Amino acid sequence: MRYESIDPATGITLASYPTATAAEIEAAIADAWRAFETARLHGPETRAPLLRRLAELFERDAERLARTAAEEMGKPHAQGETEALKCALGCRWMAENGPALLAPQRREGDGREAPVREIPVREISVRFDPLGPLLALMPWNFPFWQVLRFAAPALLAGNTVLLKHAPSTPACALALERLVREAGFEPGAFTSLFLSNAQAAEVLADPRVRGVTLTGSTRAGREVAAAAGRALKPVVLELGGSDPFVVFADAPLEATVSAAVEARCQNAGQSCIAAKRILVERSIVAPFTRAFVAAMQARRVGPPGDPATQVGPLARLDLRDTLARQVAASLALGARALTGGSVPPGPGAYYPPTVLVDVPPGAPAATEELFGPVAVLSSFEGEEQAVALANATPYGLGASVWTADLDRARRLAVRIEAGSVFVNGVVKSDPRLPFGGVKDSGFGRELGPEGLRAFTNVKTVWMQ
Repeated sequence: MRYESIDPATGITLASYPTATAAEIEAAIADAWRAFETARLHGPETRAPLLRRLAELFERDAERLARTAAEEMGKPHAQGETEALKCALGCRWMAENGPALLAPQRREGDGREAPVREIPVREISVRFDPLGPLLALMPWNFPFWQVLRFAAPALLAGNTVLLKHAPSTPACALALERLVREAGFEPGAFTSLFLSNAQAAEVLADPRVRGVTLTGSTRAGREVAAAAGRALKPVVLELGGSDPFVVFADAPLEATVSAAVEARCQNAGQSCIAAKRILVERSIVAPFTRAFVAAMQARRVGPPGDPATQVGPLARLDLRDTLARQVAASLALGARALTGGSVPPGPGAYYPPTVLVDVPPGAPAATEELFGPVAVLSSFEGEEQAVALANATPYGLGASVWTADLDRARRLAVRIEAGSVFVNGVVKSDPRLPFGGVKDSGFGRELGPEGLRAFTNVKTVWMQ
């Protein structure tokens, strides 16, 4: 197995890297442990300035990072720069808020079941101590942000990171390692390892590695969760999604259509939290469909380096081919494509923005995650059916509800099975807010106070 950087717009191989040797893996784990033993002696306030410096480096190198992402996975340059700047935002929020959130907390209690007339309790506290080296298994679709949103809180807490990035984005992985080192973190605090799946399993089993996080498919999540369970190690899983985008008749049509197109096509639709199922109240389904199809057709498809490009190629040819097979199978079972629905001629892993309607329940477009710019549009009648359709999926990552009736939105937010519900807004991750899913979308949380403490030892200290 090799890690290969292949331009999805042209199919040209830009670079190729061998997987790590056993000696390289052992050295990386040993260095990560040594860096952890140093970090654990100091509080997060000593690492906050390093995160601030890392934020500055993301800003400085935003254009270069965008170019690297464009070359390796086809992200349009403007979207790549936005991703790099979001990494800077995440670093700054953690640096400014993390030390206080990780500070020991005073608690009440005497640690006994019955009152006593002995020396009174003088101090009870809860600490958030680092665990040690952590293994991060990361995907290609947001090659910087999805690593950073785990790594920034992990590093601030005093953990160290062993990164197995996607085999198709090795240059992105090396760029991240370079930036973390330049920011001033201890050598060994962040190491990118080019690992096979078998090697990653061995790293996870190593007793010096104290936890694992995965952003990826549900199938991979089950395998990692099982391995972490056997090793009794904490795990955070951010997996696939089939997010509903629920539109009621009282939502403003133009703004809602614009948001729906952005939510479906951003990053060429290659996002776990993309709006994959557009559910529209029946009374407005005709005008919404006309406007939505027209807006999807107007989306500019082209090479990542073109400033006018809104939808670049998919990250790899095999991913484009998988999406094409899912759509073709759905059409064969009775679905209709109102726009798109077929592979365009010419080189590159391109697929056009596509709208499917009349999708039968057993079709791939109804049962599988579509990882590309393909939207499934259907209608509902009333709140009960809206909730039923929104929850009619094994996934539960995010949901978006569009309505002028905020009381209705509050009722739906309680009943929709998802890790996030955004009302009159597109689902997104935010450094200040916990992010993650339920059901087949995984468990555990990244970001926010909850994600910051996900890989810490919540330790009670009772002193008398």
